[in-house]
Amino acid sequence: MSSQHSIKKVLVANRGEIAIRIFQGCRERGIETVAVHSEADASAPHRFAADESVLIGPPSPTESYLKVDRILDAARETGADAIHPGYGFLSESSSFAQAVEDAGLIFIGPTPTQISSMGDKVRARKLMEAASVPVIPGTKGAIDDPAELQLESQRIGFPLLIKAAGGGGGKGIRRVDTASELLPAWERTRSEALSAFGDGRVYLEKFVSPARHIEVQVVGDGRGSVWFLGERECSLQRNHQKVLEESPSPVIDAEVRARLRNAAVAGAASIQYRGAGTMEFLYDEASREFFFLEMNTRLQVEHPVTEMVTGIDLVGMQLDVAQGMKLEHDPDLPRRGWSIEFRICAEDPYRNFLPSTGQIRALRIPHAPFSRIDGALREGLEVTPYYDPMLAKAIVWGENRKAAVDRLMALLSRLRIGGIHTTIPLGIELCNQGWFLDGDFDTGTLERWMADRDKRSSAPNDMQLIAAIVARHTLSSARSHSTPGIPGGGKWGMAARIAGVRGNLS
Repeated sequence: MSSQHSIKKVLVANRGEIAIRIFQGCRERGIETVAVHSEADASAPHRFAADESVLIGPPSPTESYLKVDRILDAARETGADAIHPGYGFLSESSSFAQAVEDAGLIFIGPTPTQISSMGDKVRARKLMEAASVPVIPGTKGAIDDPAELQLESQRIGFPLLIKAAGGGGGKGIRRVDTASELLPAWERTRSEALSAFGDGRVYLEKFVSPARHIEVQVVGDGRGSVWFLGERECSLQRNHQKVLEESPSPVIDAEVRARLRNAAVAGAASIQYRGAGTMEFLYDEASREFFFLEMNTRLQVEHPVTEMVTGIDLVGMQLDVAQGMKLEHDPDLPRRGWSIEFRICAEDPYRNFLPSTGQIRALRIPHAPFSRIDGALREGLEVTPYYDPMLAKAIVWGENRKAAVDRLMALLSRLRIGGIHTTIPLGIELCNQGWFLDGDFDTGTLERWMADRDKRSSAPNDMQLIAAIVARHTLSSARSHSTPGIPGGGKWGMAARIAGVRGNLS
């Protein structure tokens, strides 16, 4: 491995936990770091996790974290020679990547052309078809004529999805079940896509259900060599937004995994992909077929579960590839055990995920083997309405899936974030559901379960959650092969679980 250029200082054009994660990766390589922050983030943890920081604007993202000129000015002011976009904000903006390169700086990510090509869902489908990657049945291009809309919908059949060509992150998608819904849904989706993405083009795609949402992590060196780093199970979603992810998937066996590997590597290699990226697929468990959905040309929120089972530092690989590292071949990397991540958001899961703002008045982060909390948290932190509600991620590893679920339950039950509502109680509930413990779910399961739960009762009280934990503990003790002395193996304290639940109800 030889580097063509050496990065001295990285500016992270982001905030929160992902900025802190990238700073850690840079520190391990002796690279200096620069944080940018808005006025609302003047006391945010990520600002103080870097070697230096620069104020770039008012609280609104459009006046700060999305201001390309201010970010580039901050890089010049501090002498940064590279910019890492993190995820969200400008991470999949080809114009931002181009502006970084035009400024003579290193963009830690794919090329502007790759971001543009894969960000355009219509073009991405065509590129993957050309690389022999299976795609979901749908239209060849964008639909901008009502007559063509009717013809294509008859060919594809209902139910179908209308999707924004420039969309992403689970946004710009509308399901249509009948012909009478088609035209109004098409018009609304076009209007929303234009407003949200500045691109009103939409296309049609067959709605595959029931299906699993399976991701494949790849890393390319920009010369055609691509590494396959396994799959992630991302089917637990609400409103197309992921809630919990794990690796590997409970339903992907060696034969399907080999086909996923071949498809993902072929697709990424066909565009000489550079950096870390994720190929997303829908998987039909009955037919054992999978179909390309899209490619995320950035680091994913859920990248830690891949790191936990492969031992590969994805942020480190991004930095190395940006410095010219050549990947000699696609190794058959060993994967060990199971990892699960639960997203902790400042939302009330028992009031339709109403955003929760205010001050974190109490914070208790537990420490246990093979468990970690990735976040930008501190007591006194003001949670504002300006940014994404995700506060942190609870990540665990276990020798098998059951051990990982037990460990996640232990971690969430001991975690306390007081003063605001969070989704922690939802995570505790999930760890007690039979269908989740059995790995028996698809992309619609979580929403169906929540709708059914909401019909039966309101938010669980102390006694309901404690009863659920006791029942889980009893079940775990009856069938567990727990590891003595390791939290999550069925022998960690019941008092700690109950105390943790009570704390998270505030």
